[in-house]
Amino acid sequence: MPKISESLLKRVKPADRDVFVWDSAIPGFGFRLKKSGAGSFIVQYRNSGGRSRRYRFGRYGTMTVTEARKEARRLLSAIDNGADPASTRTDKRGAPTVAVLAQRYFNEHAEPHKRPSSVASDKRLNKAHIEKRLGVIKVADLARADVAKMHHALRDTPYEANRALALLSKMMHLAEAWGLRPDGSNPCRHVKRYREEKRERFLSGEELARIGAALADAERDGSEAADVIATVRLLALTGCRLGEILGVRWERVDLKAGVLRLPDSKTGAKTVQLGAPARALLAEMAKGGDSAGRYVVHGGEPKEPLSVSALEKAWARLRLKAKIPDARLHDFRHTVGTYGGAAGFNAFIIRDLLGHKTLAMTGRYVEKDADPLKRAADAVANRIAAAMDGKQAKIVESKLAS
Repeated sequence: MPKISESLLKRVKPADRDVFVWDSAIPGFGFRLKKSGAGSFIVQYRNSGGRSRRYRFGRYGTMTVTEARKEARRLLSAIDNGADPASTRTDKRGAPTVAVLAQRYFNEHAEPHKRPSSVASDKRLNKAHIEKRLGVIKVADLARADVAKMHHALRDTPYEANRALALLSKMMHLAEAWGLRPDGSNPCRHVKRYREEKRERFLSGEELARIGAALADAERDGSEAADVIATVRLLALTGCRLGEILGVRWERVDLKAGVLRLPDSKTGAKTVQLGAPARALLAEMAKGGDSAGRYVVHGGEPKEPLSVSALEKAWARLRLKAKIPDARLHDFRHTVGTYGGAAGFNAFIIRDLLGHKTLAMTGRYVEKDADPLKRAADAVANRIAAAMDGKQAKIVESKLAS
């Protein structure tokens, strides 16, 4: 058995089957020439379980014999200490990618434990940024440099960049829990978040009038779906979160009491007081017939919710028509709080009107009496409805059915 050398390998010719040359100086080190003419360096060994394994570690022409001999010694030394490079490579080839991890995240974590609106937001972020840039990388191989590169690519939209980073960090945390990465190896750690400017704003009376006009035009010419228009109006009149309106079914609407009874929201179960304009809008929408199991606002089918993406696309068109390109749907919630404060209602009333958990969230907008929430809902919703109609606000008192 000869010693492998450059001159020896130049003399080896392809045959009908693979040709093997084994080294006389390093047991287990060899050269394999395929019938195609491609040659590579290999080590043959038995793993700790006694199983014979063959591992290819370098292509002849790219790696010299001297380099191959040095690498073979390193590999065989590691094998003597329990390493099994062939099995490690096989395991790595079958290891999940970031895209596969994302699907498991949605199946096993997000969909069972998060609200539908949050799941929809996560899916959008994942598709637009995480899978697009990192999806093909193995979970075990994802490095901080990869994460930082994705985050930096989104630097012009810092809020979006930070939300994508937070989602990826949660996925990596679960990857550790599921045994796909070593504990404490989350590559999102130490990637510095961008500073976010506060995005809170409320819509002025003049802006509400332009939005109301855009909604009326869309209703007349049919350029936007009726449920999209109704959603925007309900958000404006109630101050509810988007997910609360998209997720509410008719059995949760109590027009007699003038409330929405939400079993699950960001702050848990809550009752939303409806002002007179909101009640009138819902009463009109309820004339469509049997409402059992139906969403108040829905997509193509009454028992399917209106999608966030469809609504956002429609809102983008509506806000351009209203010439308020920076307006967000969530701004309606801030508008309700701000109008409530301007109408003289205290922090306790506004907290309950918006469904905040604590006064800390309500303080920015700023004496409970017999039925203050109903009075607050009426006052605020009427003022917003009047503004959207381009009129002076006129307070309509609640007259609930007995």
